[in-house]
Amino acid sequence: MIDLKRNSKKELVPATGKRTRSSSIYKPNQDEDFKISRGKFSDFLTCPRCFYMDRVIGLDAPGTPGWTLNETTDILLKKEFDACRESQTPHRLFLENGLEHLVPFQHPDIDKWRDSLHHGLITRFSDSNIILTGGVDDIWQNTENGKLVVADYKSQANTKELEPVSYLSDPYKEGYKVQIDFYAYLLQQMGFDVEETAYFLVCNADRGANGFKGEMKFQETLIPYRWNSSWIHEKVTEMIYLLNDNNAPDANPSCKNCAYVRQRLVLER
Repeated sequence: MIDLKRNSKKELVPATGKRTRSSSIYKPNQDEDFKISRGKFSDFLTCPRCFYMDRVIGLDAPGTPGWTLNETTDILLKKEFDACRESQTPHRLFLENGLEHLVPFQHPDIDKWRDSLHHGLITRFSDSNIILTGGVDDIWQNTENGKLVVADYKSQANTKELEPVSYLSDPYKEGYKVQIDFYAYLLQQMGFDVEETAYFLVCNADRGANGFKGEMKFQETLIPYRWNSSWIHEKVTEMIYLLNDNNAPDANPSCKNCAYVRQRLVLER
């Protein structure tokens, strides 16, 4: 995708390829606090070099268009769950799936925790200057033991049957599992007891309908996932070590962004 830079008035402006906000750029061995979002942590796991070029060097990679249909699904689901949150009653999907003991978690900061741009779940990593954040879709609560349940909404249009084994074994879903692991880790670090099973609420659009007719129908499926946060501390430690290094690391051999840069440099010589 070719991405053109525009200002707040949607006017085309020169693209510099560099970030301008100092709060987005980490200076190796700095003392000031620095936020790392769940998304940037996932970037580190995917390609350490791209992560370093972004957070330390300050390169501004081309963006992608917003997923407005997916975002709309999330907004409408949140309205449903918020109604149940206010009354502290099980959502219709809980009743349909034998999860009557669950209710949406009621907390004064729930809207902040779901705001990935300005707040999210937040905790300091050990005694470092790194602040970890992540905007969760929702948090439910087990009324039998008080533990919290991480929930993540996913929208798709797939003709394959939705069932836990095939869904979670898909290599393209590895990033989804990292999301849940990270959110559970943040909640634990914030002092909450977290239920060992989280849920993906997958909304699958019906592509076999006879026509559009101004509406799109979805099948709603709860996919249980037993999260694991034991690996995160070690990986965050590696990430901090990289942030404080004055040398960029090697690229992931499968990273298409890095491959594109290499090929372009060769062709432009």
